[in-house]
Amino acid sequence: MNTDYLDPINSLNMPEMADMTFAMDFLLRAKEGVRNLSIALTETASPDVRALLRNHLKQGIAMHQEITELMIRKKWFHPYELNEQYQLDQLSAKNTLMIGQMNLFPDDTSRKGMFDRTPDEHIGGHKA
Repeated sequence: MNTDYLDPINSLNMPEMADMTFAMDFLLRAKEGVRNLSIALTETASPDVRALLRNHLKQGIAMHQEITELMIRKKWFHPYELNEQYQLDQLSAKNTLMIGQMNLFPDDTSRKGMFDRTPDEHIGGHKA
């Protein structure tokens, strides 16, 4: 494992993994919102408040469905293929552990000497 977080190779597939992570978090938040609205609906006596909560509940369920469909379409979520979902969860756990083991605050962050020439050396910039 390369623990150098500044090495560009470590950013390979990172945008896709970030999108998948954000979508899963959004899905969980939508689910949590539906659950909380359901509880609030059962605890409310006012007809006006019940109507408002019922409307929000319908919107929350619709949003949860949209996020789920997006994640299935992008192959970020496999609710009907448990073996595939398990493999995806294992990969996610492995990546999380790898990121957690990275030295995000190394003692030496200098990149001096990593490049064999200056960007403008081909036009005589090194003489300046």
